[in-house]
Amino acid sequence: MVQALLVIDMQRGFDDLEFWGATTNPDCERNVTALVAAWQGAGEPVVVVRHESRSPGSPLHPDAAGNALIDPVAEATASLLVTKDVNSAFYGEPDLHAWLQERSIRSLVICGIQTNMCVETTARMAGNLGYDVTVALDATRTFDLATDVPGLGRVERSADELMAATALVLQGGGFAKIAATADVVRSIEHI
Repeated sequence: MVQALLVIDMQRGFDDLEFWGATTNPDCERNVTALVAAWQGAGEPVVVVRHESRSPGSPLHPDAAGNALIDPVAEATASLLVTKDVNSAFYGEPDLHAWLQERSIRSLVICGIQTNMCVETTARMAGNLGYDVTVALDATRTFDLATDVPGLGRVERSADELMAATALVLQGGGFAKIAATADVVRSIEHI
């Protein structure tokens, strides 16, 4: 069975903590690198997704240096490069769903940034579209988040809390399985 690895938004702009705020999981890049190497070693497809923000002040804007992929992802031989300006990789160009369907790929492993934004949204859509989805949670990371919510007041969550909430919602809601990078790597090496 062919299993595609979706590498979501592993871009240099996410290292700008003055813009994004406090983050978590310093092992994310190392784990993403391990997944990419395992997929390439197994000859399985790697799909690289890049976010191209429409906001001129964003580190992920196409004209910003931060739009660039981190080296291990940029150096990978991608089977497909998807660009998007929204949360879901399924709303990018070229059409990810059509590409997967043309190749009869029904199983996906997802990693990247941000856990509770683009990774979670892509995993939810993939689950809704009928894919067998695994999220390598320790190959994702996110940032502290705070906002005013009508009826709730000021809501603040740490990056660790957001990662845990994403894992709970994805697995508990039946959208995806949550796994550790080491286990995912072992499984791909046995295909």
